[in-house]
Amino acid sequence: MATDALVDVDDLHKSFDGKEVLKGISFQLFKGETLVVMGGSGSGKTVLLRHVAGLVRPDRGHVMVFGQRIDNLSEEHLLPIRRRMGYVFQGAALFDSLSVYENVAYPLREHTSLRERAIRERVVHFLSLVGLGDEVLPLLPSELSGGMRKRVGIARAVALRPRYILYDEPTTGLDPITSAVMDRLMQRTRDLGVTGVVVTHDMRTAFTVVDRIAMLYDGAIRQAGTVAEIQATTDPVVRQFIEGRPDEVEPPLRRSVP
Repeated sequence: MATDALVDVDDLHKSFDGKEVLKGISFQLFKGETLVVMGGSGSGKTVLLRHVAGLVRPDRGHVMVFGQRIDNLSEEHLLPIRRRMGYVFQGAALFDSLSVYENVAYPLREHTSLRERAIRERVVHFLSLVGLGDEVLPLLPSELSGGMRKRVGIARAVALRPRYILYDEPTTGLDPITSAVMDRLMQRTRDLGVTGVVVTHDMRTAFTVVDRIAMLYDGAIRQAGTVAEIQATTDPVVRQFIEGRPDEVEPPLRRSVP
């Protein structure tokens, strides 16, 4: 099926151990857009992201990237597509035994024919884009703060100059100030024309870095729209999530101890 969308997900179904996790997910994402996928724990957000990355095969439906189906490709045929994709893992997923420099340089050595001097220039450049200087180059991940590791993860993800980038809970575990810095970094990447999918339950991120939002609930898209449309929703489930209200009314406090 021909499409102008950079990412086209159609009727995606996936089950694990007999439990259906994705129940007919469909959406399109066009060049330069950023889509936030939000929802509670267990709603299927990360599973969906892994399908878009070609890391998981659906039980039914298809995923197209750059106009090509990726859900039925071998690992060998997925490589050219993955070279144009960046993936920021929830835990940064850095190599513990490699320095910051070697972590960011790794995909450049694996997927390009750049000489070492050009690799170093690109590593330094993208680390500077995320606010890190030369002093971090020799450091190991264990010597970095959580926010710095996230920044290195983004620098590594964008060093290949991908056409689209996937973020899995990029602000989880970060303090509010560092989270705001991460939001600005994602905005900067979007402003460079990179298409993005951001999985998050952080409402500030959802309302800050995106063009559109899709709310997942029980394995399906409950509602999708612009930030303004989601903020104005009358859907009780979406309203409950964005307001952070619990599922049930809390019991009244006791006025005295029996």
